[in-house]
Amino acid sequence: MEKCKLRYQFVTTAQSTCRFMTFFRPNINAMSGYVPGEQPLPGTQVIKLNTNENPYPPSPAALQVLRELEGELLRRYPDPMAGAFREAASQVLGVPADWILVGNGSDDLLTMIIRACSEPGQRVVYPMPTYVLYRTLTQIQGAEFVEVPYQENYTLPVESLIEAQGAVTFVASPNSPSGTVASVEQLEKLAAHLSGVLVIDEAYVDFAETNALEVVKKYDNVIILRTLSKGYSLAGLRLGFGVANPALLEGLIKVKDSYNVDAVACAVGAAAIADQDHKNTNANMIKVSRAQMADDLQKLGFHVLPSQANFLLAQFPEGNAEFLYKSLKERGILVRYFNQPQLMDKLRITVGTPEQNDALIKGLGEVLT
Repeated sequence: MEKCKLRYQFVTTAQSTCRFMTFFRPNINAMSGYVPGEQPLPGTQVIKLNTNENPYPPSPAALQVLRELEGELLRRYPDPMAGAFREAASQVLGVPADWILVGNGSDDLLTMIIRACSEPGQRVVYPMPTYVLYRTLTQIQGAEFVEVPYQENYTLPVESLIEAQGAVTFVASPNSPSGTVASVEQLEKLAAHLSGVLVIDEAYVDFAETNALEVVKKYDNVIILRTLSKGYSLAGLRLGFGVANPALLEGLIKVKDSYNVDAVACAVGAAAIADQDHKNTNANMIKVSRAQMADDLQKLGFHVLPSQANFLLAQFPEGNAEFLYKSLKERGILVRYFNQPQLMDKLRITVGTPEQNDALIKGLGEVLT
């Protein structure tokens, strides 16, 4: 009798697991979730060059706002449109505040765009390799994703993207993981020939020499996305924003969460974006270190793409980048390895402080010899 009871419990558990799976839509069951870069446990002593965080502290002005926050700000619901941040960003960018939509990181804006602008039977198009969250969000929505291959030098495949005619087309510029940029001329050609929305993801624009802000002003089907995670050293704050014609933002506002940006992020973010001197000083230090790291990697025999981001894509001379990633991890140095086509022989390496970069180069030298 006891044996039967145990068997019944096991069967019930197995059946419950099966029933649990059927709670989800078929496309959710079929997909894999997005896997963020590895985050070491608090207190772990590592050199973290795998998730493109800025190695320098945030603006002192932003930290001062954080220290002086009053409890009343937390007691009440925040401004649903994050008005204080919109106004601060408006002053910095020279665009009206109603051209700006704020999100819980730029990933929040990506979700709004996919939710509002695509549906099953429609295409979401992007060049590949790029930020794989584009694919994940498309799968969640049940739309069709079309991945157009980059060439080896990561030249933007403009004609193929136009031919695909997506309801949404994503272009990350600078692109991750390559660090390469699309020219303003290429982006304008896309905007002019696409019938759907063109999303220009400028998460790393603070380390680049050009941006697409003027493209947004010319075309009402374009939105650019930016974040305070990279240039402003605020990855933990989760604050990003989009810039587009208010007619395009109107549809996104309909699908955003009611209070998607908390009061702390709004206040701290407004102070951070206003402090352009601090952001630019840190960005310039990273650019100098980026050039030095590229030179050092090339001396070790790596092929390194020219980058306008705060990271480098380095091709391992012997091809086995996974081995190198694991060897560095054993030495307490984290870099990013992608087990996917076109990237299996490469590592994406965040630019750290000069001391961190030196430790990386030293570790690579030890492994390679």
